[in-house]
Amino acid sequence: MNADGTGVIYEIKDRENYLSRKAPKIRGASYRGERLEQIIASNLDHLFIVTSINEPLFNNKVLDRLLIVGETSHISISIIINKSDLDARSDIAEWDELYSRIGYNVFITSTVSNLGIDKLNEKIKGKKNLFFGHSGVGKSSILNKMFPNLDLKVGKISGFKDKGTHTTVTTNMIQVDKSTFVIDTPGIREIDPFGIRKEDLGHYFLEFKDFLNDCRFNTCTHFHEPGCAVIEAVKNGKISNKRYESYLRILETIEEDINF
Repeated sequence: MNADGTGVIYEIKDRENYLSRKAPKIRGASYRGERLEQIIASNLDHLFIVTSINEPLFNNKVLDRLLIVGETSHISISIIINKSDLDARSDIAEWDELYSRIGYNVFITSTVSNLGIDKLNEKIKGKKNLFFGHSGVGKSSILNKMFPNLDLKVGKISGFKDKGTHTTVTTNMIQVDKSTFVIDTPGIREIDPFGIRKEDLGHYFLEFKDFLNDCRFNTCTHFHEPGCAVIEAVKNGKISNKRYESYLRILETIEEDINF
């Protein structure tokens, strides 16, 4: 650092990893070919995908898209289901069981009752942690609860389609102690994984991996091919129908991109 506050870059090191997505579509723009890659953050130790059980309502298909984005980046992932105090229909247990069985670490939290906040605080220590999710699910509120001195801006849920409002407008990395960093990101409205081929998508659904080598074709997309072990596992209840429906929706998006 120079006396006038300027500096000189002597070396740019390679990224250890990075989280990215397809650049969001611009309303009114026409697209010819695949959208570009947008890098969100790099050199991460852990990705926390934040959802809420209500306000906004839990959406497993959005969660599954976010999980694929994390899996393609080869970053350790945990799931947070926030606002457990609003779980009037007791839905959390089902989702917790599903994603825990797949192999994800699931945190159930509430910034009202403080449920799960201490466990979450222990998990992030000594790491660079990215908090990622839809608008309004409570990313900034959770960070404020763990670290009150942050005083991050939080907002209310819009009445229109139960959507969250943007309160965090830029991606910020904050050092909360000597070796712990948290990254608060703007709430996302659109998320598409970047650079996945149809025949590779199944590798990023963790519960598919036990069946992929048993498919008749090594380029199987697990959609219509005969002799598909993944489809058979869905029929036999070994793979969740909800997860398979998410898979098919993401697969359809990849097909649309190829046909631009």
